[in-house]
Amino acid sequence: MPSFSYKAVSNAGKQVAGVLTAENYQVALRMLDEQALYPIRVAEGVETGTRSFGRRRRIKSSQLTTFYSQLADLLKAGVPMMRSLDVLSGQGSQGAMALMVKELREDVAGGMSLGDAMAKHPRVFSPLHSSMTRAGEQGGFLEDVLHRIAIFCEKQDELRNKVIGAMIYPSILVLAGSGVVLLLLTVVVPKLREHLRPETFNILTKGVFGVCDLLRDHWMGLVTIVVAILFGASAWVKTAAGRRAYERFKLRAPVMGKIVTMVAICRFCRILGTMLHNGVPILQALKISKDSAGNNILAKAIEEAADSVKKGAALSAPLHDSGLFPATVLDMIAVAEEGNNLETVLVQIADTNEARTARAIDLGVRVLEPLLLVMMAMVVFCIAVALLLPILTMGSAVHG
Repeated sequence: MPSFSYKAVSNAGKQVAGVLTAENYQVALRMLDEQALYPIRVAEGVETGTRSFGRRRRIKSSQLTTFYSQLADLLKAGVPMMRSLDVLSGQGSQGAMALMVKELREDVAGGMSLGDAMAKHPRVFSPLHSSMTRAGEQGGFLEDVLHRIAIFCEKQDELRNKVIGAMIYPSILVLAGSGVVLLLLTVVVPKLREHLRPETFNILTKGVFGVCDLLRDHWMGLVTIVVAILFGASAWVKTAAGRRAYERFKLRAPVMGKIVTMVAICRFCRILGTMLHNGVPILQALKISKDSAGNNILAKAIEEAADSVKKGAALSAPLHDSGLFPATVLDMIAVAEEGNNLETVLVQIADTNEARTARAIDLGVRVLEPLLLVMMAMVVFCIAVALLLPILTMGSAVHG
């Protein structure tokens, strides 16, 4: 039987916290009511400090994809919801996922819908997935929604893995190159400097030696400055203004901004097309799918588009006014609206542009690798020239 951590207020106005054991979420609320406690927050698991059982639970995205796919298959085969969850929770190989499915099963047995039960675990099930599941339950096409969520998660994992895999080699180049340059500046150059005469130093040599002195005498200050900048930037991004500026930068950044924008637009188009295909009204579908973009600025533009659609306007017009959607995507949406096949075209837009984005990422990485090599070679070349010129000057003076 699961445990629930709670914070509540008594009739005397005193705030209390504790843990109780109940069959499900509703029973826990009823137990608090019987104790004359008004709940402020009730969460599954026993909290230790600021970390709860649900927060420590690590579930891979691949396990979620498998869960959605298998549950969709069971429901499509006519297996009742409770029996389907029993089957999935009995798969011990899933580990933490099996425990999560058991909690979902207990909540559903207590009268909650699957979407509401998933919404209780936002660190495991995203609000987007919960909203889509809830819409599928209300519309009677849950198994189709779950199947499409599984496809969506699988495609997102493929794109994420492609980006991570593509950045491994450039990251190794940066780390190795930085280590080599740091070793030269802190170990090799200072030893050679002892054998050079100051009158032979040129501007490049003085600059390299100045960097060496800075790293040797003020390395603690440099580390402090870097850490302070990182912490300051992190704190600023968490503010409303900083978050807006950061998300705007991600969309407008050179090269990468176009890729980030297209990834977000593809997510939005795929989710919106899925919702419309399953019979969800467009206003409700826009409300659910706007959060799938993963960017508040783009979500705000979609929300404004929903307001325009509510007033009778076409979807493509307000999206065009936002200035975030490419003209090709807007043209396809406009034609689809006229042809009354918007749900099909939106999924086609996602498929086509995801493939183009993947190719753009591959091309960008291929260009980045030689650029990094050239940059590191130039730095090493400058250090070498800075040391060789005084040596050659000394040699010329000796022969002269």
